Amino acid sequence: MAATRSTIVCDVGAVKPDVHTIDALARLQLAARRLDLEVLLRHASSDLQALIAFAGLREVLRVEPDGQAEQRKQGVGVEEERELDDPAG
Repeated sequence: MAATRSTIVCDVGAVKPDVHTIDALARLQLAARRLDLEVLLRHASSDLQALIAFAGLREVLRVEPDGQAEQRKQGVGVEEERELDDPAG
């Protein structure tokens, strides 16, 4: 029977996106993997995600996809359609 890796979700929405944070998160992921666990980052700011990518750790520090961005895009699309209909009507 093969063991499956468990996931620890870490809410990083309030952390400061700097090199010290990246270092701590990478060390946390390393410690978790040694225990056959995995860390998934939740609510990562765009600055933190950019820093993770810049450090070349995107494959190591997994960030949970944020579904709210898609909802915002739909809202913007609806507003744009209304704006286009008003001048023509």
